[in-house]
Amino acid sequence: MSRLDNPRSGYTQAKERNQPALTSLDQARRIAGLAEEKLAQDIVILDMRPVCAYTDFFVICSGQNPRQTKAIVDDVRQGLKQDEQVLPPAVDGEREGTWIVADYTDVVLHVFTPEMRDYYRLEELWEDVPSVIASGDSR
Repeated sequence: MSRLDNPRSGYTQAKERNQPALTSLDQARRIAGLAEEKLAQDIVILDMRPVCAYTDFFVICSGQNPRQTKAIVDDVRQGLKQDEQVLPPAVDGEREGTWIVADYTDVVLHVFTPEMRDYYRLEELWEDVPSVIASGDSR
């Protein structure tokens, strides 16, 4: 059984929706766009495919405080559920709200408060992987 056929994965088959499934890059861009609509700041998409087997992209962004980070994650979850029938199989950190991780399998969303983002510095940790512009090509 593939990930798309598994009802517990959070994915609905595209043929049932009469729409093509999003590629992982399209999904990363969609997540970044939804986060931007909720006023997320410093949005970065990292292409993890060259270095990572468990996901294709990281979307990293910041909210001004725990309340906003939770709102960003909620709006992304609601937007993907409504438009793409996709839910994250796992979300962690919502209680504290300083670093929330939403695992969409092919894309992992990281939403930080500015202090936690400065502390963990994921972009520096993964500085050798290419970043992707939300609307176009990679750098």
